[in-house]
Amino acid sequence: MNTPKWSLAIHGGAGTITPALMTPEKELRYRNGLQTALEAGERILDAGGTALDAVEAAVQSLEDNPLFNAGRGAVFTHEGTHEMDAAIMRGDTLEAGAVAGVRGVRNPIVLARAIMERSGHVMLAGEGAAQFARTAGIVFEDERYFHDDFRHAQWMEVKDTDSYQLDHTKGDEKKFGTVGAVARDVHGNLAAATSTGGMTNKRWGRIGDSPVIGAGTYANNATCAISCTGHGEYFIRAVVAYDISCLMQYGGMTLEEACQKVVNDKLVNFGGEGGLIAIDAKGNCCMPFNSEGMYRGQATPEGRDIQIYR
Repeated sequence: MNTPKWSLAIHGGAGTITPALMTPEKELRYRNGLQTALEAGERILDAGGTALDAVEAAVQSLEDNPLFNAGRGAVFTHEGTHEMDAAIMRGDTLEAGAVAGVRGVRNPIVLARAIMERSGHVMLAGEGAAQFARTAGIVFEDERYFHDDFRHAQWMEVKDTDSYQLDHTKGDEKKFGTVGAVARDVHGNLAAATSTGGMTNKRWGRIGDSPVIGAGTYANNATCAISCTGHGEYFIRAVVAYDISCLMQYGGMTLEEACQKVVNDKLVNFGGEGGLIAIDAKGNCCMPFNSEGMYRGQATPEGRDIQIYR
C-alpha cells in the first residue's frame, strides 16, 4: 500500500445517529459542515503545511458551526452557561495543550494551542484559563454568540432535574457531541485535536475525556494520532487514546487491530459507547465506533469520503 502524501480525518460526534432520526435537509447540513472542515485542513496539508495547523483549522471550522457540540454549538450547563474543553497534541515532540471548563472563548482549540506553545503548562482550567486567554489575545464572545434554540430546548427539558444529558434529544437517542481531527502531513508528522461543550445540564465543573491527554486526545509519530468521541467517563477510565498507541508500540498491533480491540472489545465490555478517528505513521486511517453512527470524514490527495451512519 502506497503511503499517501498526507492524510486527514475528522469527526463531529457519535451516538444514536440513524436515517430515521434525520431529515434530508438536516443530513445535508451535517455533510456540508464536515466537508467545510475537511477542506480547511486539506488546504493546509496540500500546500505542504503542518499536521498541527491542519487539525487546528479543521476543528476551528467545526467549532464555528452551531450544528456541532463545540465552540458556538456548545450545550448548556446546569447553570445555563457554556463550559468548553479542548486539547491539541503534536506527534513529533509530544507537546500538548489543553483547556477545561472555559467560558466565553470563541475557539477553545486556539486557546489549547496557545497553552501548549506559550504557557509553559499542558492544561489550564476555568477562570485561570480565561485569564491566560486574555493575556494571549484569544477572541472572546458574549453569551448570545453561544445561544442556539435547539440546544436551549434540550436544556429546558432537564434543567430543573438532577440528571445530565448527553448531547441528545429524547428517550434513547444518545449523541456524544465532540469534534476532532487527526492528520499526517507531507513531512511525516502526526497531530490530533479535540473540542467539546460536554454534556447538557452538567454540574460541578464536570470535565470529560476530550482535554485529557491519553484519554480523548493523543499523538505520537511512532504510532498514531487519535481523537475520541463518546461517554467521556468511560474513555478516561479506559485511557483509550494512549491504549491504542501502546498496543501498537509494545504489542506490535496494526492501527486497525488496536482500534478494534479498544473500541469494540475493551470499551464494550464495561459499557463505554462512542468512537474515534485515528491515523498512523504511514497515513492509514481508521474510524471505528460502537454506537449506531458517527459524523466522520477522511481525505487524502486522492479524494475525500464523508459518512454518518454505520
